[in-house]
Amino acid sequence: MSIILDKVNYSYSEGTAYHVQALKDINLKIEDGEFIGIIGHTGSGKSTLIQHMNGLIKATSGGIYFNGQDIYDEDFSMKELRSRVGLVFQYPEHQLFETTIFDDVCFGPKNLGLDKKTVELRAFEALRNVGFPHELFYQPPFDLSGGQKRRVAIAGVLAMKPEVLILDEPTAGLDPAGRDEILGLISQMHKELGITIILVSHSMEDVAKYVDRIIVMNQGSVMYDGAPKDVFRQYKDLEAVGLAAPQVTYLMHELHAQGLPVDLDATTIEEAKRSILEVLK
Repeated sequence: MSIILDKVNYSYSEGTAYHVQALKDINLKIEDGEFIGIIGHTGSGKSTLIQHMNGLIKATSGGIYFNGQDIYDEDFSMKELRSRVGLVFQYPEHQLFETTIFDDVCFGPKNLGLDKKTVELRAFEALRNVGFPHELFYQPPFDLSGGQKRRVAIAGVLAMKPEVLILDEPTAGLDPAGRDEILGLISQMHKELGITIILVSHSMEDVAKYVDRIIVMNQGSVMYDGAPKDVFRQYKDLEAVGLAAPQVTYLMHELHAQGLPVDLDATTIEEAKRSILEVLK
């Protein structure tokens, strides 16, 4: 299921002294099954962009199409769109409010008007998909660790069976072990469930390791859109707008400057390791 953004613009407080154009002529096509990373400095338009994709914010101008349908048509169901394009906000654990974990995960599918049995089956399946321990299903969510709460929040969106899952900084506030755990989970869901993943992140290492395509936002516009290697090849331009390439990129360029013919396109530790070992043979 594709999402197409056609010349999308969005302005906050239009017509006032506080007017800010948050998105400028955005043209994007999100294909079925892609794993996409969206990066950009604070205020670049990342969060505004993803909230357009499931209709939480309406474009000031331009069109958005889901599976060939204009989401701004009068007869288009925004409720259906939001069940098929799931959005996990930054710090989603702040949205946990039910008395048990299981009830919290049931909340989304229940609001779709599904019968009790279907709702509960979806909740069980979603919690299983995020690897949540069965013995904790009926515990209050407030005593969980940060990583566990994040899993529950993701399960709550998965229970609605979205075709596209958008995650806004899903590792924010987690320690390194928790970050790796959540990113590994997201990667596993992409492979096993076959859903489209859109990951908003500040971490160049994270997007380099997991995603197939990177969209770089800068001042409300798409600065780059391509494979990680192609985007990080422009690391000088990224630095100019307050971003950077993964640390591996800088290491490989330094080694190359010292006379080692290593792969300058290596963006992950594994790729760098293979390249360096090949050179040293």
